[in-house]
Amino acid sequence: MTESLNPMSVPMSGALELAQHALRDGLSRVIHDYRPGYHIAPPVGWMNDPNGVVYFRGEYHVFYQHYPFEAKWGPMYWGHAKSADLVHWQHLPIALAPGDDFDRDGCFSGSAVVCGDTLALIYTGHTWLGEVGDERFIRQVQCLATSSDGIRFVKHGVVIESAPQDAIMHFRDPKVWQENDGWYLIAGARLGDVPLLPLYRSTDLHTWEFLDYVSSGSEGDGYMWECPDLFRLNGRDVLLYSPQGMQPEGFDRLNKYQTGYRVGRLDSEWHFTGGPFIELDNGHDFYAAQTLIAADGRRLVWAWLDMWESPMPSQAHHWCGMLGLPRELELCADRLYMYPARELTALRKAPLPGTPWWDESGTRWVPEVNGDMLEIHVHLDLLDCTGHLGIALRCSEDGQEETLLYYDAALHRLVLDRSRSGAQVSGQRSVAIDPAQERLELHVFLDRSSIEVFDENGHFTLSSRLYPRADSLGVKLLASGSGGRVSIPKAWPLASGWL
Repeated sequence: MTESLNPMSVPMSGALELAQHALRDGLSRVIHDYRPGYHIAPPVGWMNDPNGVVYFRGEYHVFYQHYPFEAKWGPMYWGHAKSADLVHWQHLPIALAPGDDFDRDGCFSGSAVVCGDTLALIYTGHTWLGEVGDERFIRQVQCLATSSDGIRFVKHGVVIESAPQDAIMHFRDPKVWQENDGWYLIAGARLGDVPLLPLYRSTDLHTWEFLDYVSSGSEGDGYMWECPDLFRLNGRDVLLYSPQGMQPEGFDRLNKYQTGYRVGRLDSEWHFTGGPFIELDNGHDFYAAQTLIAADGRRLVWAWLDMWESPMPSQAHHWCGMLGLPRELELCADRLYMYPARELTALRKAPLPGTPWWDESGTRWVPEVNGDMLEIHVHLDLLDCTGHLGIALRCSEDGQEETLLYYDAALHRLVLDRSRSGAQVSGQRSVAIDPAQERLELHVFLDRSSIEVFDENGHFTLSSRLYPRADSLGVKLLASGSGGRVSIPKAWPLASGWL
């Protein structure tokens, strides 16, 4: 972007004005080949975590980590978008800019809550005490900003000066909620290589009392739990967080970092006990998830649809990063089930013709279904299947590009293979399928540089970024071995989600 702009040397109002100028100046440089049509993405520059999702005065607000000056991570601002229906979005002015003593080097992730007639943002102020990027010497504090109109925010400074122990430097990502007698805040912290989740309570969002550590990690649990979220669903407590430092095991935890949850109980002493850590999504790109309660009481979740140290070809196009679709969460026994938000049906254009069952070995083009913004229902009849059975998406006519989604009968797994999904990306992700299961019904959302696969019954999702050529639009049915059938009973082209 414009190197002469120095947002760190001016007050927040001036820094916000410079940031908005950078966005306007950068729009003409943006290349749109990979830009999503109905997902939240920054107009220009960098995006990572959703740091505040909230329902305020009849509209949904989504804030996100944002660097407007370049398409790479930098001193974090808070980008801002809103929607009345979870489907059609509009960008709002940047909400927060770093630059005060307490957030000089970044307004890091946090959350948003409604307090009376006020919208409040609680976030981590970040300062490098040594060289920029040297995480051995940092200061992280929890800060407050408020707005009466949901657009212009006033900073109130630091509300939690330090972590519960002096030796803790990494102390970030506050998630705040209201319950019974007051406000509660859970944050991520790191003592050496031990992850901790401190819990606080307040009556006014300004003064906070440390209660205890909700949970802490042990060997194999990673060294830092980012973006924690603690909520109740169907009478159980759910602890959602994004651990750093967990090691891969078989088909699990193959990404650099993960997002997952444990289901259990928060006792009267503020200690959480629960089951094992379960990844929330099994694709290549899903991190820093955060939930909110919708207007009708549903628990919704958003996540960053990218992963640290992953290929990001859109950086060369002057923008980078996007959020996944809003998803509904349900709890059944000890598992979270996820479904695309029901409002998303409003994106559908006229339906495309479906296909009959296909059971031949090889591939079959489906000319009736093609495009880069699609919703597709895929049914797999697994009975007697001995090979691979599924579909290929974003296929090029020259055969060079395709993204594969198929059931592997030998492994009893559903596989998402992006070995030929376009620029820079590669690799497979998969999820186990019960060998006794005879049918899979999948719900697939394609946007210009992403795929999100939902099990119709909510049992799993696979979310990944793709970077195919703009003319790679085809869809094919595929099968190998014997037995099994595949069909596309329903499909729709999808409209833009931007106002």
